[in-house]
Formats: sequence, C-alpha cells, structure tokens
Amino acid sequence: MPARNPRVNVVLERPVYDVVKRLARRESISVSLKVRDLVRQALEAEEDEALISLAQRRERTFDRRTAVSHKQVWAAGRTRR
Repeated sequence: MPARNPRVNVVLERPVYDVVKRLARRESISVSLKVRDLVRQALEAEEDEALISLAQRRERTFDRRTAVSHKQVWAAGRTRR
C-alpha cells in the first residue's frame, strides 16, 4: 500500500541521530515524527527570516510623504464598486 505522504531518506551523523532519538523518546513519539517536527520548525524559522528581511527593506524605502493611509485605501475601494 503506497504511503499517503511523500517520504524522505536522511542520513544523520551519529551524535545528531542520538539527540533526535532522545528528544523523540522524551516526547513518546517516533524518530520520524520528531524529525518531521524539527523540519517544520526550521522552515518556520526560515520564513520568519525572509519576512523580517522584507520588512526591513520596505522600512528603508518607506516615505511618509507618498504613503497612503488605511482610510484612503478603503475609501478608494468603495468608490470603485
């Protein structure tokens, strides 16, 4: 029977594997589930870094004189309908 979710094979150094195994045992879950959770956390951290970088770039280029207020944006949206 084929698996529902895609599979990935990962080769870990022994010390890394031992830590993951210990963490999984502490939470009473499989090593596979622990690795999945750790990968999700790493992806969230990467996304956070990308969003922070984007926000910093936008902050550097922000010009209050040309900015449109929240009220102006929503008022413009009403007139278009």
